[in-house]
Amino acid sequence: MEAVVGLLLVLFGVSHGVETHCDGRQNRTQCYGALGGSVDIQLIDSSAEIPKYDLLKNSLRILDVRNNKVILNTIKHSSVFPSNGTFRINNLSRNDSDEYTLQTFDSDGQRTGERTLHLFIQAPVSSVLLVSECLSQGEMRVSCSSEGGDSPQYSWTLDGRTLTDAELLSRNNEGNNITLKQHVSGHLVCSVRNNVSDVSKGQRISTCGFIFINCTSTNGTQIFGWVYEANNTLCVKPTTNPTTTTQTAGGKETDKVSIEPTNISSDTPWYISYLPLIGGVLSALIIFLVVGVAVICAQRKKQSSKPTKHKEEDDDQDVTYADVRIMNRQGKQVAQTAQAEVEVEYGQVRFSKRSRNSQPIGDDCMYAQVQKVR
Repeated sequence: MEAVVGLLLVLFGVSHGVETHCDGRQNRTQCYGALGGSVDIQLIDSSAEIPKYDLLKNSLRILDVRNNKVILNTIKHSSVFPSNGTFRINNLSRNDSDEYTLQTFDSDGQRTGERTLHLFIQAPVSSVLLVSECLSQGEMRVSCSSEGGDSPQYSWTLDGRTLTDAELLSRNNEGNNITLKQHVSGHLVCSVRNNVSDVSKGQRISTCGFIFINCTSTNGTQIFGWVYEANNTLCVKPTTNPTTTTQTAGGKETDKVSIEPTNISSDTPWYISYLPLIGGVLSALIIFLVVGVAVICAQRKKQSSKPTKHKEEDDDQDVTYADVRIMNRQGKQVAQTAQAEVEVEYGQVRFSKRSRNSQPIGDDCMYAQVQKVR
């Protein structure tokens, strides 16, 4: 109940001071007044000399004017201006909505004319609310709602002009819900009006992140349509451009390859697109490191093997001394031995390129030079 009372207060507050004007000099005129506002009805010409006229509501006389003087007025919240023939009704209510009949008379009291008008009382539009949402295929649905207005009429403009069929996908019968196509963006305005009020609400809209693609897949299928740009995997730009040949200052031709990152969304970190380049640089560094370590190890091994070879050559040339002794023999040699000293000279024997641990075999011979000195 409190909500209803609050709404009525809002409506009365909005409509307060809303003034409308109606020309009732034509027969069967339709006049409109704002609920809680006022309406001025032009009954007769200000220059017309009409001795007497009456205004009836449902065959009940509510106004009697004679010689520019008000004789009768049953509507308390109304005013009459005989000088210009205007009848004003203030603080309009639903009960004021009815058919009114104007009768004119001459000075003898004879009826000279009659015409009717119909007065409609409408609640003005108080406010407008715009709500937009993106649909699954990239279209945008926009809803326009108003509070309080009687018989509202909706109209739409985009950047100050009426929406075209190329931009508008569909709309409902009332016209307050529309569906825009995928490419539409700009300043969208919804206007709500009736016969006593006109209120607008604008909102800047953008596309729902969809793009139109037209490409050929790897298997030769033609692909075209609207897709969400951030998740687009159907048409992806190549990671490398074709190789181009350039010529250096010395006249030598070199190949130059332009590399550009794969089509990635703006939310992806920047370094992701350079991962292939970073991986190649790291691989080259690792290869150079392994080759360098192998070269150093080979040099050290070569240096350590040289002293061992010299030692083996020295071992091959070890000197062996032969001890030759003169043994006592029977007979003549014994006597000769006794008579003279025998001096023994040692001879030097060398082994040719043979390990010191090897044993002589078979036919190997050793020679010793023996000299006698007397």
